[in-house]
Amino acid sequence: MKQNIIHISLVVKDYDEAIDFYVNKLQFELIEDTYQPEQDKRWVVVAPPNSQGATLLLAKASKPEQQPFIGNQTGGRVFLFLSTDDFWRDYERMKSLGIKFIRDPKKQDYGTVAVFEDLYGNLWDLLEFNPEHPMAKR
Repeated sequence: MKQNIIHISLVVKDYDEAIDFYVNKLQFELIEDTYQPEQDKRWVVVAPPNSQGATLLLAKASKPEQQPFIGNQTGGRVFLFLSTDDFWRDYERMKSLGIKFIRDPKKQDYGTVAVFEDLYGNLWDLLEFNPEHPMAKR
Protein backbone atom coordinates (compact mmCIF):
# COMPACT_ATOMS: atom_id res chain seq x y z
CA MET A 1 0.00 0.00 0.00
CA LYS A 2 1.17 3.53 -0.76
CA GLN A 3 -0.50 6.62 0.63
CA ASN A 4 0.56 10.25 0.95
CA ILE A 5 -0.73 13.36 2.62
CA ILE A 6 -0.81 15.67 -0.37
CA HIS A 7 -2.31 18.96 0.88
CA ILE A 8 -2.56 20.77 4.19
CA SER A 9 -5.09 23.60 4.22
CA LEU A 10 -3.81 26.88 5.58
CA VAL A 11 -6.51 29.48 6.23
CA VAL A 12 -5.44 32.86 4.83
CA LYS A 13 -6.93 36.35 4.71
CA ASP A 14 -6.06 37.07 1.08
CA TYR A 15 -4.84 34.83 -1.73
CA ASP A 16 -2.45 37.31 -3.32
CA GLU A 17 -0.73 38.46 -0.13
CA ALA A 18 -0.32 34.82 0.93
CA ILE A 19 1.13 33.90 -2.48
CA ASP A 20 3.51 36.85 -2.22
CA PHE A 21 4.77 35.70 1.19
CA TYR A 22 5.17 32.04 0.36
CA VAL A 23 6.62 32.50 -3.12
CA ASN A 24 8.74 35.62 -2.67
CA LYS A 25 9.86 35.29 0.95
CA LEU A 26 9.91 31.55 1.61
CA GLN A 27 10.76 30.83 -2.04
CA PHE A 28 8.03 28.21 -2.36
CA GLU A 29 6.87 27.21 -5.82
CA LEU A 30 3.40 28.18 -6.95
CA ILE A 31 2.04 24.83 -8.11
CA GLU A 32 -1.49 25.90 -8.98
CA ASP A 33 -3.70 28.98 -8.91
CA THR A 34 -7.03 28.11 -10.50
CA TYR A 35 -10.28 30.03 -10.19
CA GLN A 36 -13.28 27.86 -9.39
CA PRO A 37 -16.32 29.86 -10.54
CA GLU A 38 -18.92 27.45 -9.14
CA GLN A 39 -17.65 28.22 -5.61
CA ASP A 40 -16.22 31.69 -6.33
CA LYS A 41 -12.86 30.75 -4.87
CA ARG A 42 -9.34 29.94 -5.99
CA TRP A 43 -7.48 26.66 -5.64
CA VAL A 44 -4.01 27.88 -4.65
CA VAL A 45 -1.29 25.32 -3.97
CA VAL A 46 2.32 26.10 -2.98
CA ALA A 47 5.24 23.88 -1.98
CA PRO A 48 8.84 24.24 -0.84
CA PRO A 49 11.34 24.22 -3.72
CA ASN A 50 12.23 20.78 -5.05
CA SER A 51 10.02 19.01 -2.51
CA GLN A 52 8.05 15.86 -3.15
CA GLY A 53 6.06 15.92 0.08
CA ALA A 54 2.84 17.59 1.14
CA THR A 55 1.82 20.93 -0.32
CA LEU A 56 -0.01 23.86 1.25
CA LEU A 57 -3.47 24.68 0.02
CA LEU A 58 -3.92 28.40 0.69
CA ALA A 59 -7.60 28.55 1.62
CA LYS A 60 -9.10 32.01 1.93
CA ALA A 61 -11.43 32.34 4.90
CA SER A 62 -14.87 32.52 3.34
CA LYS A 63 -17.12 32.53 6.42
CA PRO A 64 -17.06 34.66 9.57
CA GLU A 65 -16.40 31.60 11.75
CA GLN A 66 -13.18 30.91 9.80
CA GLN A 67 -11.70 34.38 10.41
CA PRO A 68 -10.41 33.70 13.97
CA PHE A 69 -8.28 30.83 12.68
CA ILE A 70 -6.21 33.01 10.37
CA GLY A 71 -2.79 32.97 12.00
CA ASN A 72 -3.89 30.69 14.81
CA GLN A 73 -4.53 27.33 13.23
CA THR A 74 -3.12 25.40 16.19
CA GLY A 75 -3.85 27.64 19.16
CA GLY A 76 -0.34 29.07 19.40
CA ARG A 77 1.63 25.85 18.91
CA VAL A 78 4.10 25.36 16.10
CA PHE A 79 1.94 24.38 13.16
CA LEU A 80 4.27 23.52 10.29
CA PHE A 81 7.85 22.27 10.06
CA LEU A 82 10.07 23.39 7.19
CA SER A 83 13.05 21.09 6.77
CA THR A 84 16.12 22.37 4.96
CA ASP A 85 19.45 21.02 3.76
CA ASP A 86 21.24 24.21 4.93
CA PHE A 87 19.79 25.82 8.05
CA TRP A 88 22.10 28.85 8.19
CA ARG A 89 21.66 29.73 4.51
CA ASP A 90 17.88 29.75 4.84
CA TYR A 91 17.82 31.38 8.27
CA GLU A 92 19.99 34.31 7.12
CA ARG A 93 18.04 34.73 3.86
CA MET A 94 14.71 34.69 5.66
CA LYS A 95 15.88 37.21 8.26
CA SER A 96 17.16 39.50 5.50
CA LEU A 97 13.67 39.43 3.96
CA GLY A 98 12.07 40.52 7.24
CA ILE A 99 10.68 37.19 8.37
CA LYS A 100 10.23 37.37 12.13
CA PHE A 101 11.92 34.68 14.20
CA ILE A 102 10.42 34.35 17.64
CA ARG A 103 12.87 31.71 18.90
CA ASP A 104 16.55 31.97 18.10
CA PRO A 105 18.44 29.10 16.48
CA LYS A 106 19.26 26.30 18.84
CA LYS A 107 21.14 23.02 18.55
CA GLN A 108 19.01 20.09 19.66
CA ASP A 109 19.64 16.35 19.72
CA TYR A 110 17.79 16.05 16.40
CA GLY A 111 19.38 19.05 14.64
CA THR A 112 19.28 22.85 14.43
CA VAL A 113 15.95 24.65 14.82
CA ALA A 114 14.43 28.13 15.08
CA VAL A 115 10.79 29.24 15.19
CA PHE A 116 9.42 31.85 12.82
CA GLU A 117 6.03 33.38 12.07
CA ASP A 118 4.32 33.41 8.70
CA LEU A 119 2.60 36.57 7.50
CA TYR A 120 -0.44 35.90 9.70
CA GLY A 121 1.35 34.69 12.83
CA ASN A 122 1.21 30.91 12.41
CA LEU A 123 4.31 29.39 13.97
CA TRP A 124 6.76 27.32 11.94
CA ASP A 125 9.95 25.45 12.78
CA LEU A 126 12.83 25.93 10.38
CA LEU A 127 15.01 22.91 10.96
CA GLU A 128 17.91 20.93 9.63
CA PHE A 129 18.02 17.38 10.92
CA ASN A 130 21.29 15.76 11.95
CA PRO A 131 22.31 13.20 9.30
CA GLU A 132 21.66 10.26 11.64
CA HIS A 133 18.12 11.34 12.52
CA PRO A 134 15.38 9.08 11.03
CA MET A 135 13.69 12.06 9.35
CA ALA A 136 16.91 12.98 7.56
CA LYS A 137 16.71 9.72 5.64
CA ARG A 138 13.17 10.29 4.32
